[in-house]
Amino acid sequence: MKGFLHQLFDYNFYCNKKLIEQCGTMKKVPKKSITLFSHILNAHHVWNQRILGKPSEFLIWQEHDLDNWGDIHYENQRTSFEIITNTDDFSKRIDYENSQGRTYANELKDILFHIVNHSTHHRGQILANFREKGVEPEALDYIFYKR
Repeated sequence: MKGFLHQLFDYNFYCNKKLIEQCGTMKKVPKKSITLFSHILNAHHVWNQRILGKPSEFLIWQEHDLDNWGDIHYENQRTSFEIITNTDDFSKRIDYENSQGRTYANELKDILFHIVNHSTHHRGQILANFREKGVEPEALDYIFYKR
């Protein structure tokens, strides 16, 4: 389980890093893409903090400057890798409160998978936004990463 989760988070890190790099080459990053990528970073951070039982430093839709994306992304990845490395029971239930104040509990493995899946979903929206603006996005499919 640890190996597979490390691999999924490595893939997530790779894709987000490629997206940050592509945005860094653009004269103007589309506003929708800034909003969505900031949300990816925030949600990853929020879930890490929920797992650790700590308060979040970011709001779920808070926007960040492109210059800060890399640092936030790196810290999210480092924290997730520590969580995975230091966990012996991935079926452990994590109690948390969502952004509307409702209380839930999910297994750690499901939360970790959700972080990666959530990021993939919104990266797809960002790539579609790039195409709408005439920018050809990089291919970020998992199979391309594995090649």
